[in-house]
Amino acid sequence: MAANIFHKKEFSEAYQAGMIEDSPKIKNLVLSYLEKKNEKPFQLAVDVGCGTGRSTQALAPYFQKVIGIDVSESQLNVARKCTSHNNIYYQIAQAEELPLEDASVDLINAGLAAHWFNPEKFVQEAARVLKHGGCLALHSFSLEYEIQYKEKSEELTAVFNEACETIWEFNRKVVGEMKAMYPELFRAIPFADKQRISSICEVFLLTVPEILSFLQAICLYKEFLEQDKDKATAFLQDLEKRYVDQRCKCCTILKTANNPNQKTISHLVLFFRKCISFLN
Repeated sequence: MAANIFHKKEFSEAYQAGMIEDSPKIKNLVLSYLEKKNEKPFQLAVDVGCGTGRSTQALAPYFQKVIGIDVSESQLNVARKCTSHNNIYYQIAQAEELPLEDASVDLINAGLAAHWFNPEKFVQEAARVLKHGGCLALHSFSLEYEIQYKEKSEELTAVFNEACETIWEFNRKVVGEMKAMYPELFRAIPFADKQRISSICEVFLLTVPEILSFLQAICLYKEFLEQDKDKATAFLQDLEKRYVDQRCKCCTILKTANNPNQKTISHLVLFFRKCISFLN
C-alpha cells in the first residue's frame, strides 16, 4: 500500500531531499484570509500530514505556536532534524483524531496530504478544533505539468509527462483518489464561507538532477523501486539521458545561431503546481 511507504526511513530522506517547496502564493493567500478575520498575533497553526515538516517550518514565523502532526515516525524524525524554529512541535496522530481542544486552532493546513484522509471524519475534526474565523487550507498538485526550455519546451514536457505516466501505472488507484478527493473534501466542508481555487500556477527553476530527485520523492516511484529495482533505476538513467540529449541539441542550436562560446544552460523552468485551496 502506498501510504505505508511514508513510514520507511529511506523514503522519508528522499522525500525531504527532492520534494518541491510549498507555494508561497498559497501561504500568502491563507495569511491574507486570516488577517481579514482575526487580529494578530495568530496563536496556533496545525499542519496535518506534515511529513518532513516543509510546510510546518514555513508557517513558524507567523504563529506563536505550530504543531506538525503525522502518522509516520520516520517522517517526523526527519522533520525534527531539519527544524530550527523553537515554536514548532511534532507529534504522531491521526488526521481524523486530532489531539487538540475544541475551538483552539487558528489554521489547519494540509499540503500534499489530505487525499490520504477520511474526508468526512477529518472535516468533522477540523470543524471541532477551529476557532471562529479560523481557516482550513488543503492543497495539492493538480498533476498538470509544463517544462519550458528554449525551443525544446514541448519535447521536454512530453518526456516529463511520459515519465509521470510510467510512475502512475504502479498505483492508478492512488492517482484516481488524488484527483477525486479534493472535490469530495470541498463538498464535505460544512462552512458557508469556502472557496475552491484551481488557478494557482507555480514556477520552479530546476536542474535535471533536481527533477530526477523530485520524481524519487513521489511515493509511487518508491513502489516502482520496490517492485523492480533494476527497472526503476534504468528508468531514471534513461530519463536523465533523454533530458541531457534534448538540452544539448537545444544548446547546439543556440551556439550556431548566436554565440559559439555560449555555455550550456543548466536550468529548466518547470511550471509545476496548480493548487487547490479551501478556506473556511
